[in-house]
Amino acid sequence: MITGVRVKSLVKHPDDRGFFMEVLRRDDGLLELFGQASLSKTYPGIIKAFHYHQEQDDIWFFPSGNAQVVLYDLREDSPTRARTDVYYMGEDNQVLLLIPKGVAHGYQVLGNKAATIMYFTTKPYNRENPDEYRIPWDDPEIGFDWETKNR
Repeated sequence: MITGVRVKSLVKHPDDRGFFMEVLRRDDGLLELFGQASLSKTYPGIIKAFHYHQEQDDIWFFPSGNAQVVLYDLREDSPTRARTDVYYMGEDNQVLLLIPKGVAHGYQVLGNKAATIMYFTTKPYNRENPDEYRIPWDDPEIGFDWETKNR
């Protein structure tokens, strides 16, 4: 092996919805300053919502498949408090989406193909004290209708 080159084995954690795989963590020691990059695959029609963070920001990217991404502003001091935004992301609209701390986020896979999400965080996941807070996908305060409408 060339001096300075290191290899990190990646581990997939599959379940009945797809799989999750951490790609790069700041505490891997591979980069001098970084939070975490992760990859997750979700099957068609699955809804993964909602969660939010108090200490980290996320950037989401869907390299394959397509998803309807829903954001809901939980921040008390925000001028857009209680606002819902929807983004259509994936191979048909390849964009990065920055999601600030305090904004709940979730998505539903669209179409008949699984979607892959790559996401980057400003902090690595802490298994002992996770900065992840859950809200049900059908939370009445958010009140989002996940049903696809014929247009």
